[in-house]
Amino acid sequence: MNASAVSLGEIVEAAVESHRGKVGALLPVLHAIQDKLGHIPRDSVPFIARAMNLSRAEIHGVMNFYHDFRSEPGGEHTIQVCRAEACQAMGSRELELHARDRLGIDFGETTPDGLISLEPVYCLGNCACSPSIRINDDIHARVSAESFDELISRLEAED
Repeated sequence: MNASAVSLGEIVEAAVESHRGKVGALLPVLHAIQDKLGHIPRDSVPFIARAMNLSRAEIHGVMNFYHDFRSEPGGEHTIQVCRAEACQAMGSRELELHARDRLGIDFGETTPDGLISLEPVYCLGNCACSPSIRINDDIHARVSAESFDELISRLEAED
């Protein structure tokens, strides 16, 4: 077993052990792994399933249901575009199209340089200031195509 596999095993084991015996432990375990690694490697699913006495299908089902979980590494920055009704009423669909075009990727993808991942989100709780996006942990309100481009240019300039 190589060093990265040992590290992965240790990370997964620590996450499972810290939540063992707790009701509803799967979500905190998955979050802990993703917080540490930036994603939940496919190789970790069988170990998680065995350790938690769940099927691999149950693990995959939860990972697919919750959009926050990813099985591949994401970009350095994650941009989430709100797709809730209030944001749609205020132009988020047009903003989605612009974001995809500007970044050259679709939802669930990462730019070739590894800088930005684009994700849908179904409410950022910022309905009065629609349309909204979140870049990493920062929410931006009343985002237009122009302000989106400015935000992206700032990210690109930082790196």
